[in-house]
Amino acid sequence: MGIPSRTPRRISRPALLTTTAAAVTAGALLLVPLPTAVAAPDPGAAARQHPHPVRERGGPDAGTSTAAALPPAKPAGAGTGTGAGTSAAPALRKDGGYPRRTVLSAPPENPADKSIKLGLAPYHSLAPRLNALQKLGDRVGVEVAGRSAGGHELYLVTVTAPESARQAREQDRMRELIGNSPATAAKDRAVKSSYKTPVFINNNIHGNEWEGTDAALALIEELAKAKDAKTAGLLAKNRIYLNVTANPDGRIAGTRANANGFDLNRDFITASQPEVRAMRQIAVDKQPAVMLDLHGYVNGTLIEPTTPPHGENYEYDLFLKNTYANALGMEKAVNDLGYTPAKDGVQPPVIPFRDQQEGWDDWPPIFTPQYMAFQGAVASHTVEFPMRVNNSSYDSLPAEELRRRSAINTDIAGAVMRATLDYTLSHRTSVLADQIEVFRRGAAGEAQRPVSEKTVPGVPGIGPEDVYTTDFPRAYVIPAGAGQRSATAAARLVDHLVANDVRVERAAAGFRLDGRAYPAGSYVVDMRQPKRGLANVILGEGRDISADVSTMYDISGWSLGLLWGASVDKVQRVAGRLPVAGRRVVAAAPTGSVAGGRGALRLALDDAKELTALNSLLAQGVSVRRAADGSAVVPASARPQATVLASRYGVAFGAASEPGTAALHRTRVAAAVTPGEQFALREMGFEVTPVSTAILNAGFDWSAAEVLYVSSGLSYGALNATARTALNGFLAGGGRVVAVGSAGSAFNTAAGLLEARPVAGNGDANGVVRVVNAGGPVTGGAPAHAFVYSPRWFTALGSGVRVDQSYATGDPLVSGHWRALANGTGGRADAAGRASVVSGTSAVGAPVVLFGTEPLFRDHPKGQFAQVGRALLGAAG
Repeated sequence: MGIPSRTPRRISRPALLTTTAAAVTAGALLLVPLPTAVAAPDPGAAARQHPHPVRERGGPDAGTSTAAALPPAKPAGAGTGTGAGTSAAPALRKDGGYPRRTVLSAPPENPADKSIKLGLAPYHSLAPRLNALQKLGDRVGVEVAGRSAGGHELYLVTVTAPESARQAREQDRMRELIGNSPATAAKDRAVKSSYKTPVFINNNIHGNEWEGTDAALALIEELAKAKDAKTAGLLAKNRIYLNVTANPDGRIAGTRANANGFDLNRDFITASQPEVRAMRQIAVDKQPAVMLDLHGYVNGTLIEPTTPPHGENYEYDLFLKNTYANALGMEKAVNDLGYTPAKDGVQPPVIPFRDQQEGWDDWPPIFTPQYMAFQGAVASHTVEFPMRVNNSSYDSLPAEELRRRSAINTDIAGAVMRATLDYTLSHRTSVLADQIEVFRRGAAGEAQRPVSEKTVPGVPGIGPEDVYTTDFPRAYVIPAGAGQRSATAAARLVDHLVANDVRVERAAAGFRLDGRAYPAGSYVVDMRQPKRGLANVILGEGRDISADVSTMYDISGWSLGLLWGASVDKVQRVAGRLPVAGRRVVAAAPTGSVAGGRGALRLALDDAKELTALNSLLAQGVSVRRAADGSAVVPASARPQATVLASRYGVAFGAASEPGTAALHRTRVAAAVTPGEQFALREMGFEVTPVSTAILNAGFDWSAAEVLYVSSGLSYGALNATARTALNGFLAGGGRVVAVGSAGSAFNTAAGLLEARPVAGNGDANGVVRVVNAGGPVTGGAPAHAFVYSPRWFTALGSGVRVDQSYATGDPLVSGHWRALANGTGGRADAAGRASVVSGTSAVGAPVVLFGTEPLFRDHPKGQFAQVGRALLGAAG
């Protein structure tokens, strides 16, 4: 994840804790020798090597027609790829019981896989090893949970005692009871005696933090082979789910990010990436009570729970109780390995809650363990291995030293896995009771229990700085009809809620709540539901935590209710049941429409999907014109195409009231941007060519672009003379510029474009802010909230510069963390009322739009996307 600053917390950390957490009995492991890589890498192989039809909900198993029976095992000594051969393959279940097996097809060997240098398992070796592990007995099954952005299969392994179809159905019944009727589950004798605790171990979500994968393979083999009573008891009482590598793209390439350039451990709650959607579905389908997310590299081994601030929507008393106790067991297991600073360079483990004051928080739901807590995990941890082997260390250290370090990390990963399984087995009754209690409180609408040494006995050092709770509203309403600013955005938000297993109902008739009237078709989220914490995380506005801590690990505000473009009302005062007649939805109702008649059509361009539809029309050669308010006028002759796009994207084509002015054209964008921004631009259908200082200095054909988007990686001052001349020619010829954030405003100033002085706010500030839109071509139809990260505003505006959006007066921050700098400047008071988005034409004739907000940040604030789309289409011209 990275290393925050460390400051001592409240109690001293002993060199070695004496808390007992015996590891699962393990015999010698027969690990697989790494295959010899002989074939040259094939760039197109990933797209061709996927015979298993997978969905983000999960993959095929033994009960589907796509899974064939495993081939007979080779005779002993012939070699199965996992060490000793087996005499016969177990029968393949076809009745819905466990194990459920998939015959995986191995991709071509890739000698460029970055894992190989570390002595770790390359991605191409995983499928053969998992096939062989499934043949070791009757405990291991593999499913394909989805595919990565780069097309690689995601392998989910289940290890448990075998189950008949009837037993598997009973496990499903109990899991559903816990998640949907927790008060009943708490009294169900079968749940108490027979339910298998789900444990989820997530590995390698950062591609160049490798070793969890290899420890997982060793653990699977160990559990498959073990004959002792303890292992038998463990598997009789637990289902262990292992996501072998959450990020195969990054594992192969040696990058933190996936093939789309995304840090997957920042994408939970947005879920823009297929790998994250697959993990989300695992959480929904398996409902883990305990989970680990394995990372690197922090020396000593970092084991959560975290420093304040703690997520205010958790049932944190139950979460802290289990997470801290399990952390102590993992700490002991790591120390018991015997690594020392003097001998191995390994420092003692660190538990941030105990050992640090701030800087490693669990406030945002964007990280895997924090998200899993909202899906029922009552012990949920990031664990950071100690020995760095990535980035500069990978390139500079000898292979022998890298392999020594990786072996230590793998050893530590195995230790924390086994300690977690031991904790889950030893505390099965209380872990399940606590998971049920999380869901029960939500369903009953009960208040949270603030943490204290009384409510969480056994956890020392709890102070007022650890108390974070919220008052849940009674409901949220996503209104239909005139009360909804964008039906397209509302449908997107509803579908996202449903995908996260939040209950949403659609009203069959009009109703009144909290003094407001709503029409039939409105969506209602009753907050008396088991996963109310997640519902509030998604829909709530959040909280200003600027005064609580001096620094945050990552973002502090994220509200989808305010940033995704939909209207969302909070309902506070309702006694008893909600007076709404409706039904639970599995998907939002269709929103696409085309106005009747034979005339021209209007596409508002207030939503990203409307930009996608527009770009599709332009790609088909349809002559579209821009109206004065920034919307698009589509000719009547394109009604057939509009009908198709209305259905495909859920957008509304209304009747046009004016002919439009300037013609719109397919826009080719030269983009110096972050991966998240590039992804969002392509989602909207723009043709994007990445550029940077280096690319321009190497020579760039500006005839391939109509607009330059700058937010990262391009410095005007660092361009050589030839590149600068070429760029200036593009600008003088009317080439458009959209510039965002610090890099964008610096480029504008250095190139002498728009007369506007950028003022930098606190570089650590981020969150959701109130804004005032001036309307017009850029911000017409834009929502009243924006997202900022290192916010900027603009002063000393030239006579031709238009203010398209301003920060609200008073205090613009709704939620997040935004303090003034030490000298008193850079705070939100300085930003209040100042211009956040400006536009105009430069002295050389280049139309320019400057954003002081972050409208495409990590593909997240989807309600702001249309502002960028409008700007790229020439709204400043």
